[in-house]
Amino acid sequence: MGPVSALRRVWLAFRFLHTVFVLVRRDESFLFMRPQPPRELKETILTLGVSFIKLAQVLATRADFFTEDYLADLRAIHDEVAPMSEADFRASFFRAFGDVPPFAAFDETPLASASIGQVHEAYLTDGTKVAVKLRRLGVASLVRSDIRLMRSMLAVFTPFFSSATKNSIEAVLAEFSAMIVKEADLSVELANLRKFTQAYADRAVRFPVPIPELSNADALVMSFETGLRIDDKAALSEAGIDFQKVLDELIGFYIEQMLVRGYFHADPHPGNILVRPDGGLTLLDFGMVKRLPADTRVAMIEVAKTAHDRDYEGFIVACKRLGIVAAGAKRTEMMEFAERMFDIFGDAGLSAASMQALAFSVMNSMKDLPFKVPQDVVYVMRASTLVEGIGTTYMENFNGIKDILPQLRSNMARAMGAGHGLFPTLQSELASLPLTLRRAKTVLTDLSESNLRVKVSPETIEYTGHRLRPYVRAVATGLLLVAAAFLALLTGSTHAPEIAWTLFGLGALRVWLALR
Repeated sequence: MGPVSALRRVWLAFRFLHTVFVLVRRDESFLFMRPQPPRELKETILTLGVSFIKLAQVLATRADFFTEDYLADLRAIHDEVAPMSEADFRASFFRAFGDVPPFAAFDETPLASASIGQVHEAYLTDGTKVAVKLRRLGVASLVRSDIRLMRSMLAVFTPFFSSATKNSIEAVLAEFSAMIVKEADLSVELANLRKFTQAYADRAVRFPVPIPELSNADALVMSFETGLRIDDKAALSEAGIDFQKVLDELIGFYIEQMLVRGYFHADPHPGNILVRPDGGLTLLDFGMVKRLPADTRVAMIEVAKTAHDRDYEGFIVACKRLGIVAAGAKRTEMMEFAERMFDIFGDAGLSAASMQALAFSVMNSMKDLPFKVPQDVVYVMRASTLVEGIGTTYMENFNGIKDILPQLRSNMARAMGAGHGLFPTLQSELASLPLTLRRAKTVLTDLSESNLRVKVSPETIEYTGHRLRPYVRAVATGLLLVAAAFLALLTGSTHAPEIAWTLFGLGALRVWLALR
């Protein structure tokens, strides 16, 4: 990349992050520049490629960051770009397989081309048909360069954000950086595919079978899977496939992934989900796989359940536990927000489009509430958006909460950590009893030796900081005024004593008002 193109890339990255910054702050402009309009922002992202395309797909779930006109264009950014040039393809193929490739035939025209790599059809020497994912030449170094560029620019932008928004954006970038660096290494995808296959061997969902001895960081060789795209309504109808059965299987599998086992496919889009002739599902592309902590899964279940039951108190508590509402949020405002959202979700007659429009209008009218979205939840939102989008393709009034909750209820005990019945649950609790007694003994020993430590929850720390920040700011301002008073005396000017006494008085008053 020459100096001119490098400078242009830096400028486009700046404009992209500048636009995100202005939109999140809901300002008109920053540094005398207005944000890029939706279509221009989309073109900027496509020009930047690789990391920025992936980041845009993550940001497309952030209704707390963007208005609907921007979200519409962000959602339209698909991870499909032009194939590698012939020279790049030759170099990448050689890096992956050397002078003696293990194929009897290899189709150089890719079946699909994405920002990280492209997929080809090939045949092994024994006649086995395989799919070969080939990493783009230089993509790993470009990803690392993009991450450094984004981090350096955000170091300038983030001090201007509110604490909740700043933490949310930093969490997005930190999690995204870790995920995309891993995704650029196809040996990581191989490991993900093998672990995923083992974890869900009991499910009817099928996954490609990898061939580890032929795979490496530059290439992933696996079985060739066929089927219809899950969003191809006409083809599924022509094949006589019952879509309700397909949708039930998709919902059930994602509930199993996200809420029961906590190990899920984090890069879902219709091109990665195929429907076989028997109506079964085949899942592709395991570059982004995510683990969810147990407490996050339990909090998500509580949010969904309390929303369905219109349990206002439980809903607010669950939202705070999940981390999507700052600890300092006012209860009355949260109650109003919950009631308005419950009314929308409870109206079975609403179409998905109408429901979404109403939800966005409510969120916009209450945009000053201290919402934030932890990055774990962002990937869950991506998966939920996929299910919602596919559901509405076939059912106009598909309701993500109403239609998913029955399956969630049937899996509630397993998701909360219980077995399939009373005896497995008792067996599990009895097995953990020695560890529980050992922990109790440790607590009593620490208490008797005056060595007991108290662990403060992040919510308590956040709430304390939220309450103390205005007082600390006021005291600091007062102390600065007092310091300025002494500096004024040192100048020795004619009016120095009057200026000093004035500054000292203002500073002392400021400190007194803050502490009284």
